[in-house]
Amino acid sequence: MPHVKYRSPSISPAYTGRLSADPIPSLRLPDEPMEPAAAYRFIHDELMLDGSSRLNLATFVTTWMDPEAEKLMAETFDKNMIDKDEYPATAAIESRCVSMVADLFHAEDLRDDDASSATGVSTIGSSEAVMLGGLALKWRWKDRVGEKWKTRTPNLVMGSNVQVVWEKFCRYFEVEPRYIPMTEDRYVITPEQVLDYVDEDTIGVVAILGTTYTGELEPIAEICAALDKLEKDKGLDIPVHVDAASGGFVVPFLHPDLVWDFRLPRVASINVSGHKYGLTYPGLGFVVWRNKDLLPEDLVFRVNYLGGDMPTFTLNFSRPGNQVVGQYYNFVRLGRAGYTTVMKRLSHTARWLSDQLAECKHFEVISDGSAIPVVAFRLSGDFGYTEFDVSAALRSYGWQVPAYTMPEGAENVTVLRVVVREGFSADLARSLWDDLNAVLGHLDAIKPEGHFTEQHFAH
Repeated sequence: MPHVKYRSPSISPAYTGRLSADPIPSLRLPDEPMEPAAAYRFIHDELMLDGSSRLNLATFVTTWMDPEAEKLMAETFDKNMIDKDEYPATAAIESRCVSMVADLFHAEDLRDDDASSATGVSTIGSSEAVMLGGLALKWRWKDRVGEKWKTRTPNLVMGSNVQVVWEKFCRYFEVEPRYIPMTEDRYVITPEQVLDYVDEDTIGVVAILGTTYTGELEPIAEICAALDKLEKDKGLDIPVHVDAASGGFVVPFLHPDLVWDFRLPRVASINVSGHKYGLTYPGLGFVVWRNKDLLPEDLVFRVNYLGGDMPTFTLNFSRPGNQVVGQYYNFVRLGRAGYTTVMKRLSHTARWLSDQLAECKHFEVISDGSAIPVVAFRLSGDFGYTEFDVSAALRSYGWQVPAYTMPEGAENVTVLRVVVREGFSADLARSLWDDLNAVLGHLDAIKPEGHFTEQHFAH
């Protein structure tokens, strides 16, 4: 029997063993396995090179949740959301979440004792939700024009300030995008512009509740009123889809009297990101329709190979159920009162920061965080450096504050943006303000003349 040398785990070197003498290949599978602890350490250490997600003020995506929510989500990583017959409790939770979202947005035909009365679905973020909402608009347009759709080109009207997923939808599904330009002093679309861009082949108008660029709310009620008048005058019935990815879980609690959702008969569908101000970790969105009539039956598929008859209307099939479980935890844990408290606190922090910026000689505030907790601002003059310099200098303090140029029509405007999220406390806001002042003092002293030109823009 060959001699086997005993190695005590207690004296095996953590970093001067295999990971030092025999580097792990990064572009092919290693030839040999490794111990779980070693594999964990290898990957964990590489991930330390990432920035801190809590200090990433570029992203709208949630970076902190209750430990209890994290535990529930960890317990349900292995449950396939699509397999509703095998995981009926998870399926029921998804239906309840969709019903709660539909109720929040004042959808029609909802029954308190029947979650299935809501027309909608959970998705992989708002990107998939946007695709589904756009497809429903296109199919309804095809039904409206009949066989003529084969020789006509559908179009979608939206501002140049839309998130890139709308550009993807139009390209992937052969819809002509009609982008309404911004101006250097206006970063949302207007009802008058919408009327100039629509015609009989417009499948819908996209209005944004909380733009990615500035966090502003587009005038949805006014846009709907203009389209109502257009239908009365010319017979064109053009639906509105509200992209509420950023504002859908803010406005109902921060501005409950603002009418922007299904209370407007012109609004056909709404998407929202659970992983933004829904306060859930990345990977979750929702799309809901006013009622079942607005979701064409041709877009719903039915399969039975997972057990039982299962209708499905998503682009993705298999996906983990843990994100929906995390969202349900937030819904039942916080309720309306809890979400209202959170959004008011975030808005208070955002408005405090915007007040400091407004009093500072260096900056002009574009959005002050009162619509949704997003602060957008720009340099107020020529200081010998640019917003890109400010953004790059803040990175040396650990902060990720994006600098980017505005969309078509306002390309000459450069903006900095801070997204105030759960986990970004008032104390952290004061630390950011202190560090920003240190950065300004340093830049004022050396005047680098804007040598940073790369855009730091994160969705």
